[in-house]
Amino acid sequence: MAATEDSIRRRTSPAAASLLLLRLVLVATAATGGDGSSCPSNGGRSRQLWVLGDSYADTGNLGNLGRELTRVWYDPYGRTFPRRPSGRFSDGRVLTDFVAAAVGIPTPVAYKLRRGAAGALRARGMNFAVGGSGVLDTGYFQRNMSVQIDLLQEQLRGCDPAGGVALVVVSGNDYSAVVDKDNGTSAAIAYIPTVVRGLREQLRRLRDEVGMRKVVVTNLHPMGCTPMFTRPLNYSGCDPATNAGSDQHNAALRSVLAGLDPANRTFLLLDLHTPFTALVDDDHRPSSSDASASSTTTTSNDETKPRFPVRLRPCCESFSAAGYCGQQDDAGKRQYTLCDDPEQHFYWDDVHPTQAAWAAVADAFTPAIHDFLST
Repeated sequence: MAATEDSIRRRTSPAAASLLLLRLVLVATAATGGDGSSCPSNGGRSRQLWVLGDSYADTGNLGNLGRELTRVWYDPYGRTFPRRPSGRFSDGRVLTDFVAAAVGIPTPVAYKLRRGAAGALRARGMNFAVGGSGVLDTGYFQRNMSVQIDLLQEQLRGCDPAGGVALVVVSGNDYSAVVDKDNGTSAAIAYIPTVVRGLREQLRRLRDEVGMRKVVVTNLHPMGCTPMFTRPLNYSGCDPATNAGSDQHNAALRSVLAGLDPANRTFLLLDLHTPFTALVDDDHRPSSSDASASSTTTTSNDETKPRFPVRLRPCCESFSAAGYCGQQDDAGKRQYTLCDDPEQHFYWDDVHPTQAAWAAVADAFTPAIHDFLST
């Protein structure tokens, strides 16, 4: 994936002492294990959702270690929902919230917040996803997919997850980490088979060892359309080489799922790539017959306009390409600009969609989830 070394390094390489602190905090959190409760049960009243993944799904698992490392706990994150920072990587709701709505339940509690949650809240399932995580170790000192599944098994304590749905979210941190480490795009492309093989093993574990009967796994969004990649292009278009890497990952993932589940009874490939592309990429937008998310809206004068007038520039934009959304100087002065209306923007910051964007993408994938769970 192309020309991203400096931007990724700026985003993911804080001071060594801070990274050591982050590692110690996360290891201590993981070591606490389960909360001593019995089998999670909701009396058969509704489904449960068990979430594994990264920042696209995280609803509060990243610890608060200061603004630079964990900016999602600081303004302006959460300004749309819940009108304060909540650990979500957006101005409001994220993918997990919309998938939970499609499943028909409220958002499950974040693993980090489980001890203070009522039994009825824990009965909805749990979210283990944490920002910076990958299928494999990313070097960002976060729980990878395997460790998250370990925590899921600890919570289940050998119980049958009947009625449970697992959501597996992979958004590209494995590839970002390789580019950061090896300083080249070709290394990230070469890493795709390794990542997909690792993902296949974790999907197999969910089915064969955990006992999940319904697993929803996302494909990879067009990474080259995120502002991290479009800013060097003055937000004029997406990075085609990076998007080609996303396409290769998705092709390999389709092959894996076909081998694991030829009848499509256990695994659902949740297509994020198509609605993302339809909403943000003019050059590679699917035809009207193929796209499941409308990229336009109709005005009162029967005129069409883009669903998101600002598609490639983020709502929250740092002054410097080396900065980040929410950055402040030593005097507490903002080092970023903030748009007036996040609903006009597809992207919230340099990587993550706005709540409005997630809602539009959910319009596309919700029918597929309903059909999957009805069989």
